[in-house]
Amino acid sequence: MIHSSLRLLIAAALTALAMASSVKAEELPAPEGTVLLTISGDIENTNGDGIAEFDIDMLRAIGETEITTETVWTPGTKVFKGVPLSTLLEYVGADGESIDATAINDYSITIPMSDAVPTGPIIAYEMDGELMSRRDKGPLWVIYPFSSSSEYRTEVIYSRSIWQLDRLAIK
Repeated sequence: MIHSSLRLLIAAALTALAMASSVKAEELPAPEGTVLLTISGDIENTNGDGIAEFDIDMLRAIGETEITTETVWTPGTKVFKGVPLSTLLEYVGADGESIDATAINDYSITIPMSDAVPTGPIIAYEMDGELMSRRDKGPLWVIYPFSSSSEYRTEVIYSRSIWQLDRLAIK
């Protein structure tokens, strides 16, 4: 009796282990529009060869939020709409210490993963209700809630507010 219970317990444990190890990373949908953002590096969920590519509709679908803030680059208070960095990283299954953010012109800055908090930066694609063009620092701009706290009004944070963003590499 003890042996059959032990066998049953071992079989159940092995089945659970096999199921857990067979969990596969999620395959993301492919972008249908122009690719605005490519994420590479230590991510689980992809739609390409180890990368996740996003068009504007895909970014919107992840979950939009707004930040109303002043910036040192724009006059007055602006309303930025985008996807929270924390939500985007969770969506792709990012697991790393830092994010190398790169712009269209190859400007690059490292953002620590610790910045990716729900009340932190967003990947903005709209400013005052309009999609941002390259001329307006778009199509994507890392926007921190500068007006919410003096912690966000430092040269270090300003340097992380990369505009014309098109690539993130999780390390």
